[in-house]
Amino acid sequence: MARKRHLDEDCLKLLREIELKLAGGSDVSAACRAAGISDATYYTWRKKLGGMGRSQLAELKALEKENQRLKKIVADLELDKLILKESLDFLKPKG
Repeated sequence: MARKRHLDEDCLKLLREIELKLAGGSDVSAACRAAGISDATYYTWRKKLGGMGRSQLAELKALEKENQRLKKIVADLELDKLILKESLDFLKPKG
């Protein structure tokens, strides 16, 4: 079976559908099969996106994006620091 990529919004929608089927008395494997995903995928999504709503998901995405930006800034600053240290060592008089 070909691997599908689901957006997080789609995952939330499928999780809600499965939860409704479970509330209706269906078992997990049947509800997942009806939604077109595996049990393992359901449990992974539930662990990751459990009780989130759309607004919380948007906030999570924004925080992840900000985190990536900040990590890049830190990496650039570390590189600048290393270059400055090497320059200082090179320019120091040896004696």
